[in-house]
Amino acid sequence: MKRNPGLFLNDIVSAIESIEEFIGELTLEELMKDDKTSSAVIRKFEIIGEASKHVPESIKSRHKEIPWKAMSGMRDRLIHAYFGIDYNLVWKAVKIEIPKLNPKLKKALAKMEKE
Repeated sequence: MKRNPGLFLNDIVSAIESIEEFIGELTLEELMKDDKTSSAVIRKFEIIGEASKHVPESIKSRHKEIPWKAMSGMRDRLIHAYFGIDYNLVWKAVKIEIPKLNPKLKKALAKMEKE
């Protein structure tokens, strides 16, 4: 059974909200020292990337403001980072990219639900 594309967007939004909750007021240094939180954040980025790969091209082409390739690329970098995570990259995504991304995804999701 094929999964509704809106569910993938919901997965991404949910993962973003979890990341924001996990990070809270942590600093980069605190995140790097907190294995449990950093592992949870990284897992949520993996979910974002994997879900973004399953969003149909027809939806991606209607929402070019969403960085689909960057989301899946982040997942690939994290999954294949056998010898360590680039926490500066993760931190930049958490503090700069995620806050811009969530409203765009929610807007796309609302538009899909109206169709």
